[in-house]
Amino acid sequence: MTITLYNTATRSKQPLEPIEDGKVSMYVCGPTVYDRAHIGNARAVVVFDMLFRLLRHEYGAESVTYVRNFTDVDDKINARAAEEGRPISEITEETTQWFLDDMAAIGALEPNEMPRATAYVPHMVKMIEGLIEKGHAYAAEGHVLFKVRSYADYGKLSGRSVNDMIAGARVEVAPYKEDPMDFVLWKPSDADTPGWDSPWGRGRPGWHIECSAMAYELLGERFDIHGGGNDLTFPHHENEIAQSKCAGLDFANIWMHNEMLQVEGKKMSKSLGNFFTVRDLVDEQFGQDIPGEVVRFVLLSTHYRKPMDWTEAKAQDATKTLRKWAEQTREIEFDPLLVSQDAVDALSSDLNTPGAIAVLHRLSKKDDLVALKATGVFMGLLRPEVVDLSNMRGWVILERDPASEMIEDLIQARNEARENKDYAKADEIRNAFVAAGVLVKDNAEETTWTLAAEHDLSKLGALK
Repeated sequence: MTITLYNTATRSKQPLEPIEDGKVSMYVCGPTVYDRAHIGNARAVVVFDMLFRLLRHEYGAESVTYVRNFTDVDDKINARAAEEGRPISEITEETTQWFLDDMAAIGALEPNEMPRATAYVPHMVKMIEGLIEKGHAYAAEGHVLFKVRSYADYGKLSGRSVNDMIAGARVEVAPYKEDPMDFVLWKPSDADTPGWDSPWGRGRPGWHIECSAMAYELLGERFDIHGGGNDLTFPHHENEIAQSKCAGLDFANIWMHNEMLQVEGKKMSKSLGNFFTVRDLVDEQFGQDIPGEVVRFVLLSTHYRKPMDWTEAKAQDATKTLRKWAEQTREIEFDPLLVSQDAVDALSSDLNTPGAIAVLHRLSKKDDLVALKATGVFMGLLRPEVVDLSNMRGWVILERDPASEMIEDLIQARNEARENKDYAKADEIRNAFVAAGVLVKDNAEETTWTLAAEHDLSKLGALK
């Protein structure tokens, strides 16, 4: 099986051809740990977790190395520590664990390596020294800056020219810069800011250098896949490539970027009241208590290279689907060898998660429950254990309430009427749904439903 992936660097899909035969290496830019992860952050985690799962399935778990870093030195972290009067290390320990707990709640496996930037500062200093020696960086007023124009291919990843970037981008203008586009590799620290000794005085690394240094230390001069959200394409990944190439590294073969996420058709923003952290969604104390599997399902239901819209309706549809699948497979033993090849084929074609979900719908419809269980677990959407409903709480308790049972029975009756060409009966049920405020949606795989904000299910009572 050949896995093909879209390479941002070449603007094309290409087969994954591991540098080392039979082994795959992947680096994904991780969080800056100053607060809770929001659902936009979670999309990147789930996308690359699904790729990690696919690579493990194809090459074997022992043959895949997945690195995702933690940025634990940053001005936002410094600001929060100052505001709360707490040590920076205490802030980052707490927020790092928040991140791990929240990502586990939505089914993300832990990467093989999760380096923290603060543990690799000496490696960053060494890389910066090498860039200065080669004429690609310079020290000025306690700072070290990378000479952007010393790298001829700068802008190739993002498709921008340096001159256009200077004209249209927000660049930091500083008197110590030789060129407005030069970016910081090292900056000075005052007495209240974390700092390390260096040839340029006490200071701390810039953001971009950390990933180059950690990727090199953990994956070597060249590795297979580098991933992250498309908001990182410029400047972060553009800068990573420049400094790494100029340091003498081949760096990544394939660059993958996931698109951004909206909420109910709008950009996520605290001012709009549509900003949600993962913990907001999955923790009942915030009033939602959406199962992690549901969050994951919604995030995987749109292809990673397309913008996605988180909506309440999608979450409701996902909940109903997963309830059905959990009920169908609750007594089925999980066999990892019986994952559907059709689903694997879909995922192998540039991580087509909507196609793989469509396969799950087909398996459910055909009552191929062993494959449904194996594939659902493989994708992180079903639990591997046999479920004892009597001992479970929450969404996996699948005894239906009377109203849901009535609606689903009527949907089945309507579908049977359609198959029997009893269109009068089908129309009667459809009209009753409209009057009652039951919003029914048909697709190729199944029929789903949600309730309108204003609904009156008593209007369904006359139907037999």
